[in-house]
Amino acid sequence: MIHAHPLDLVVTPTGLRFMGRRFPCTIGRGGIVRRKREGDGATPAGIHRLIGMLYRPDRMARPARWAIPIRPRDLWSDDPRDPDYNLTVTAPHGYSAERLRRADRLYDLVILTGYNWPSAEKGAGSAIFLHRWRAPGVPTAGCIGLNPRDLTWIAPRLTYRTRLIVPQP
Repeated sequence: MIHAHPLDLVVTPTGLRFMGRRFPCTIGRGGIVRRKREGDGATPAGIHRLIGMLYRPDRMARPARWAIPIRPRDLWSDDPRDPDYNLTVTAPHGYSAERLRRADRLYDLVILTGYNWPSAEKGAGSAIFLHRWRAPGVPTAGCIGLNPRDLTWIAPRLTYRTRLIVPQP
């Protein structure tokens, strides 16, 4: 049994619970798994620290004092062969990496989890974020997707103690 604090973000069958509220959310197309692998589309079960927040300063105001702007060349390494696997990197980059400054609005606000970080196990999955969803009910590639209004409400209320809890299937 996991003991959740009121400031924890808790994935439940009916949404993401936070500060006494419940927000509809989406998870990875591969469901929730105990053992995540790179590219499986699954959301990893466990208790994950929140390690950062990124935002697009050309599209929104800083959502929290500790949020960091996403720059045009910012990427997130998703290649297990990369020495910087599951870390931010800068383009051009010699390995596969996900662009953080996207043309769509999916990553306008990104909350970074500590899943498989900072010393990443190669191939165990990368880039587990909380970000806006594509649409209600549309699964992610493993992240937690939220309505943009809900994500914007949650972001400034997060503290250094907040964790993401994804219960075991």
